[in-house]
Amino acid sequence: MEDLTSNTIAVFSRPFTVPGFAETLPAGEYEIETELVSPPDQQDPEAWKASVLVKLHPRISHPGLARTLTLSLADLDHARARDKLTGRALSDFFLEGMLADPMVRLVMKADGVSEAHLRHLYSGRQTSQSDRDILEPKTESQRIRDNTSIQAAENEGMPSRPGTSPPLQ
Repeated sequence: MEDLTSNTIAVFSRPFTVPGFAETLPAGEYEIETELVSPPDQQDPEAWKASVLVKLHPRISHPGLARTLTLSLADLDHARARDKLTGRALSDFFLEGMLADPMVRLVMKADGVSEAHLRHLYSGRQTSQSDRDILEPKTESQRIRDNTSIQAAENEGMPSRPGTSPPLQ
């Protein structure tokens, strides 16, 4: 029979909290058990949500008491991301990961988008009209070229109209 769970360890460098649990958990290693598929006795497998079982550290007041916490995979991932951020916003963590991706860098270069522009967009500050003029200085010919490129990309792979010959490459 196949294994329905995966065991791993999550390491938190700072104390953390998770939604729905009123206790701040201490930094350290936590054993994590993740259900990979819905349990066989689940009435509605489509309604099943991935969850994890976190084995908590014993309290000082009850050193022999084993405790566990079941939470959603998303809540655990969010807590781990906040821990890696060391206090920065989750969007900063996402932005740094995105900017580290070489494919994203190539798309940015092709689209003429700078790193400073993306950092400004993700900063959450409102952009005034004068800032927009500085950040997005596009001429009419650039806008026309962009619109043409977008239309070509949208129509890529579409069959040509009857009576017209396909473009030569």
